[in-house]
Amino acid sequence: MSVTQQYLLDSYRARLHGEPEPPAPGRHDLGLVRELRDHRRLRAVLAGRPARGRLRRTLTRWLRPGALG
Repeated sequence: MSVTQQYLLDSYRARLHGEPEPPAPGRHDLGLVRELRDHRRLRAVLAGRPARGRLRRTLTRWLRPGALG
């Protein structure tokens, strides 16, 4: 059963019982990505690493040795 089919089945059951419908699939994906980003930044700060710009700094270091000093 696909996600869409499960959602339709759950919506149908909710309507039969007079309950609110479940959220549509993918509706909260952006919020989840933001929470994961914030969690990774928090973990970096707690570990004593910079919280932002690590990927760009690493790529710059790999691609242009000596660019950051």
